[in-house]
This record gives sequence, structure tokens and C-alpha cells, in this order.
Amino acid sequence: MKKIVVLVLLVVFSISCKKESAQEKEQEVSYMDSITSDISKIYRQSDFNGFTVSIVNDKGTLYQQGFGYADIENEIPYTDQTIQNIASVSKVFVGVALLKAQELGKLKLDDPINNYLPFKVVNPSFLKEVITIRHLATHTSGIVDNEFYLSKNYILKEGTSTIDSSLCFDDMQIFNPSDSIISIEEFLQNVLVQGGKWNTKDTYSKYKPGAMYEYSNIGTTLAAFVLEKATGERFDVFTEKHILEPLKMKDSGWSFQNVKFENYSKLYADKKRVLPFYHMITYPDGGFITSAYDLSLFLTELIKGYNQKGTILNKESYKEFFYPQLKEANFLERDENNPYNESYNVGVFIGLGFSGYIGHTGGDPGVASLMFFDPKHNTGRIMILNTSFSGQKGSQDFYRIWDVLKKYQGKLEN
Repeated sequence: MKKIVVLVLLVVFSISCKKESAQEKEQEVSYMDSITSDISKIYRQSDFNGFTVSIVNDKGTLYQQGFGYADIENEIPYTDQTIQNIASVSKVFVGVALLKAQELGKLKLDDPINNYLPFKVVNPSFLKEVITIRHLATHTSGIVDNEFYLSKNYILKEGTSTIDSSLCFDDMQIFNPSDSIISIEEFLQNVLVQGGKWNTKDTYSKYKPGAMYEYSNIGTTLAAFVLEKATGERFDVFTEKHILEPLKMKDSGWSFQNVKFENYSKLYADKKRVLPFYHMITYPDGGFITSAYDLSLFLTELIKGYNQKGTILNKESYKEFFYPQLKEANFLERDENNPYNESYNVGVFIGLGFSGYIGHTGGDPGVASLMFFDPKHNTGRIMILNTSFSGQKGSQDFYRIWDVLKKYQGKLEN
């Protein structure tokens, strides 16, 4: 008799669990439909052509969806498999790569950069002060972006000949012909070495190395170049081996040749004007090409790493990666109005917002990107956009979409 009662109870419990599971699944689908509906409404009245969004946690992707078009003229939808460059969110990969190189015994963050470089880099105002890899990784090296970063760095894809200067996103920014490409080493030497043809009084700041936070794209690329010299491998090869392949980021890479270009989104200066395809000489600071699908794999790994469960770096490396590297005295000003600003404090090439969010922003011609996670709840968000925007309306629409993801991320997790 007791066995029969137990069996009946088990059957009832099993049916109850299945009902609860079905109800939870229905609720999850309902939330996903609501996210898609809410974002679609914003998209329809926005000036954006195409974008993709994602919500992840430490277990994987919770929601992922593309909106609009990767190619308006040919009506090709923007999907979670669409690829494009993501601008400065790329810098996070430089940080992870540096710590992997340190794990492998190839360098140490506190090493002087001139231990590795084939040319000497020194701030002429502080000739006896050493610039370290950590200074580069925390934007305190004193190296800043002079005018030639924008005017010489952006290169048209081979086969692209038409250049409309009105498409540039900055008065100093120029799309240079494809045959003007030079190596990272030559670019850095031209800019950083005294007497170099692009070296100006604005190349170095008035602050000594380690003293003050000053965001530096050139400093980021210099860090990647130091890694190349320390490891004996090109930066793109090193990151593919130690980051992309282990995480199965199969659709990502650092050049047009290393991705399926047929999946590349067109980029737009505004709702109607198409930008030419371009890449950068200093590609480590902003030239990573990826999809929302692949970048979600990376963000999930970062959340795991924050919780000491990562797979591509060891526990000590992840602790260093996320550790707040700077103090109040290292900042001239700190933005406490925008929670998604990587310039309140930094880890190793990753931003630590005043509100606790961890991640990075990105912006380039035809590109706006965000990748942040909330360490308190182990959930993160991604947005990748293929259209430049300016003004209050563009910013409002962009962050309205971002806020929709925030609204539902906790509900999907639960």
C-alpha cells in the first residue's frame, strides 16, 4: 500500500514539475516576444538601418535578435550572424591577450615597453620616466592620439575607389586609398619616435607616465605591438589561437580576409548614405570584426572569469584583469552621469563604470557598439549598430533600446 502511495505521489510530482516547466517556458517566450516587440517599435521610428542585440549570463545566451537591414538596397536582414567591426570594444581583446601572454611567461605588465620595442618610445618632457605595459593598459602612458591617428589610419578596402569626404565622422578623419596601407610598426614609429614624420608636440601629454588617465587608441595598438615582439606572433594570430578558437568564435577575425565577407553588413553614415568599406592600420584598438552570436560567447566567458570560472585565463589573470587599477588622483574628471562609460576606472583594457557595470563602448564611422555586464546579477548586454547617429534623438533611441534589454534581462534569468 505504501509503495502505491509513493508511486502516486511521484507521478503527481512529476506532472506538477512538467507543468511548472512548461509555464516557465511559456513565460520566457512571452518575455522574448515582448523584447522584440518593444525594440521593433523603437526601430521603426529611429534613424537606424540595422543592428543586433543580445542578453547573456554566465551560462550562455538568453536572448539574441537582429533588427532592420544589413543592406537596405538589397533588403538583406541584419541577423545575429551578421558581422561588422565593433570599434573600441575591440580593446577588451587586447587586455585578455596581454594577460594570456603574461600567463605564458612572455611578458609582465610592469615591464618597460622599451624592453621589447625595436625603436625607443619616451615622452620628451620626461626622458628618465619609464613607460610600462601596465601604463598602456590603463591609459596612463602619456601617449595620446594626435591628428594623424584620424588622417592616416583609416584605409579603404581594396577595390574601393570612390571617397566622399562628407561621409567622414570627424573633421580630421580621412578615408585613405587602399594602396596607402603600411605596417603597424611603421605607423607607430612615424607617430611616436621623435623626428618621425607624424610625430608632433601633441603626441605626448604633459603628465608623466602613470600619473593621469588619458584615453589612447595609439597606446592600445602599441600594447598589441609589444605583445607581438614579446611572443614572436602577430597579434591577430595570437588572439585567434588563445581566444577565438577556444571560445568557438568561428565568424570573427581582425581582417576582411579572415571572415566570411558575404556576411559583412554595409555601414551607413546616416539612414540613406552608404559608407565605403574600410579597415585600420591600428586594427587592435578598434578593428575587430564579429557578430552578436560570437561576441555573446566572449561576454559569457568574461562573466565566468569574473566569478573565477573562466576557461581562457586562469583565476589570477582574471583577478588582475578586473581589478580597479587606478585611484581618484589619476583622473582629471570622472563621469558619474553615464553608467555605461568605461572611463570611471579601468581594469586591464576594460572599463569599470561608477555604477558597477563592467565593459566597453565603441564608435567609428557607421558603428556604435556597447558590451557591458552587471557583476551583481551575472547578466550582460550587447548592442552592435551599423549606422552613425548624432544629436539628441539618435542618442535617445540608442539608449532606449539598451534600456529595453535591461528591463527584461533579470526576468529572463529568473
